[in-house]
Amino acid sequence: MKVRAYAKVNLALDVVRKREDGYHELDMVMAPITLHDLIYIHKIKDGIEITSNTYKMPTDERNIMYKVAKLLMDRYHLPCGVKIHIYKQIPTQAGLAGGSADGAAVLRAMNTMFQLGLSLHELADIGKEVGADIPFCVFEKIALVRGIGEKLEFIDNNFHSYLLLVKPKKGVSTPKSFGMLNLKEALHPQVLEMKKGIEDNDYDKVVENLGNTLEEPSISMVPDIEKIKDEMMELGFDGTLMSGSGSCVFAMTQDKELLEKGFQFFKNKYYFVRKTQIYHREEEKYRN
Repeated sequence: MKVRAYAKVNLALDVVRKREDGYHELDMVMAPITLHDLIYIHKIKDGIEITSNTYKMPTDERNIMYKVAKLLMDRYHLPCGVKIHIYKQIPTQAGLAGGSADGAAVLRAMNTMFQLGLSLHELADIGKEVGADIPFCVFEKIALVRGIGEKLEFIDNNFHSYLLLVKPKKGVSTPKSFGMLNLKEALHPQVLEMKKGIEDNDYDKVVENLGNTLEEPSISMVPDIEKIKDEMMELGFDGTLMSGSGSCVFAMTQDKELLEKGFQFFKNKYYFVRKTQIYHREEEKYRN
């Protein structure tokens, strides 16, 4: 069985407060994008085997796909094991939820393979036991996301934008980025204004409300983030933002020629450069 694991970007990310349990309360607007990993999964006699096209990710019990597969196997007493091969295209330490997307895709695939009959809501509940971004990745829909990532309010509008993704070689440690935050002095974007912009299909409003509380501490660790943002704006993109805790930056445009121009400008300058756009599952089904 072949499944796709779609990456995400944070169009707005506000770190609201630090909770007593050590986690941070977040308000975010997240959107799936067409950049994806390809996962091939089939049944084997027993156990969990993971192989990959890259050495940069663990293939043992540290892997999110391993964790969700083990959780399903133990909880539902599955009669056999699974072998998973992943073709990674989403970079790590980028703020694009590559690991969470992979975990969500394995949940959906095993639900089908083993005829478990679980709803997306039930899969999301299982997924949040492993990773905070997995529930969003299970649904693959633009959403207002709150809490530590488990509270989802979907935004039913097929908002469109082309995105250019550029990531410097150096990644950002999420714990370090959060650890460097001074919440009183940090930028707190208007997340609800971003939500309204998407609901109204107001591209300019979306661009105006791009914002990420984690951008400043991440830039202090990886200065290339700010350099990339400046270069994108000089090329004529409408808005730029670092996704998640970084270090990947995206630029927004509705101009396909500018998207290509930006791709040509950046492609030999930085570690990872891709053209993508906001993903809508319904449109994918229609195209297929």
